[in-house]
Amino acid sequence: MLTTHLLDVLYFIAALSFVIGLKMLSHPDSARRGNILAAIGMGLAVLGTLFFHPSASNDVVEDDRMLKLMLLYSALAIGGFIGWRAAYKVKMTSMPQMVSLFNGLGGGCAALLAVAEMKLQYAGVHGHPEAAGLILVLFTLFFGSVSLTGSLLAFAKLEDLVKDSAITLPRHTIFNLGLLAIILGLIGYTTWGAGDAGMTWGLILFGVALVYGFSFVAPIGGADMPVVISVLNSCTGLTAAAAGIIYDNLIMLVGGILVGASGSILTVLMCKAMNRSLANVLIGSFGGGGTSAAAGGGDQTIREISLTDTAVLLNYSSSVVIVPGYGLAVAQAQKICKELDSLLEANGVDVKYAIHPVAGRMPGHMNVLMAEADVPYTKLFDLEEANDALKKADVAIIIGANDVVNPAALDDPGSPIYGMPVLEVWESKTVIVMKRSMKAGYAGIENPLFFHAKTKMLFGDAKDTLQKLVAEVKAL
Repeated sequence: MLTTHLLDVLYFIAALSFVIGLKMLSHPDSARRGNILAAIGMGLAVLGTLFFHPSASNDVVEDDRMLKLMLLYSALAIGGFIGWRAAYKVKMTSMPQMVSLFNGLGGGCAALLAVAEMKLQYAGVHGHPEAAGLILVLFTLFFGSVSLTGSLLAFAKLEDLVKDSAITLPRHTIFNLGLLAIILGLIGYTTWGAGDAGMTWGLILFGVALVYGFSFVAPIGGADMPVVISVLNSCTGLTAAAAGIIYDNLIMLVGGILVGASGSILTVLMCKAMNRSLANVLIGSFGGGGTSAAAGGGDQTIREISLTDTAVLLNYSSSVVIVPGYGLAVAQAQKICKELDSLLEANGVDVKYAIHPVAGRMPGHMNVLMAEADVPYTKLFDLEEANDALKKADVAIIIGANDVVNPAALDDPGSPIYGMPVLEVWESKTVIVMKRSMKAGYAGIENPLFFHAKTKMLFGDAKDTLQKLVAEVKAL
């Protein structure tokens, strides 16, 4: 009895740490501490379950118990070490891939728990399967499987291991709807019609759900990956919560609800930032390797600018707005960018950063990137504030961003991104675009901004160019 109460106390502390940690994640200054606090809470929950949960010592003979505990502790040690090393070594540019991978493994874990529980139910260990309990198990199995293979494919897309054209079919959405109908039919038949063969049909459902998770993400274009990651994260949270109900484990339930709810809220906010519905994101296939908007007619002149002229222009401006993008992250140039910021500030230039909600490859990617370079949070402006600042800026300098500064979103009804709110950099007096080449961005859409009368192109690797630019500013 004492151990049960102690476990409840540990679960309460863990749940409290999750809530406080999640709150602290809302601000860069406290995000690191919030992450550590939530990790400590999860550690307490895991250790408490291992040592104080009644099932840890009941219904097994001593030899079997020792063997199972050794396997359990070994799995914890190996998995913990791999997770720690992966998180420690990962580059900031690969953070979205790591999030996708870890999220998928969480969904896969929940799916395997559902398979194990289904086996126990059909073996009669927990009594004859009841419809309500079986539906919950199959729900966990379905969403966990989708999260697993969907997240793994999202990882592969972000890592450029697969191309959209190689894994999509004609009318792929209809194919997905057909798979979903089959899955719903399997859930119904397994629950009410399969009888003693339910385990076999459940495993068939498992296989079809794994295929559906892959197929579900396949037609969704790269530019929508931040939303997809958020959706799959929400699915993993729901499966964890369902597993908590199955095993009557409060901490799994609380943790799953928090992950599912926060992922759902984030998904809604990102869709709002893109001015698109979730259905349009999941079915519309924006940014996939298909449609590309033409740059349009009119003046197609590219106007280049030299490093020296760029340095002079920035140094003698009164207001500069920097727009960071994935190209900055790829070049790992955020600290050099901060050095340029500091030099300009020392010369009396007001420097701000314009952050688009879906810039980069995951939600908040640019915020984390600039926080890593010790850029004060007060200098990071969200979409509306940034557009107000751009109207008053002498120079807008775009470093590796593309689709989030595309004017086609406002004035080209034929563009796949038409209606999406973007950073209106062309409202500033001068626009400098730093890019390696004229290649289209991640969404595969041409950007008319590059030919705008106010735009000057500064070609080259972001880190190398910024280093030279810093040297030029110092020499003035």
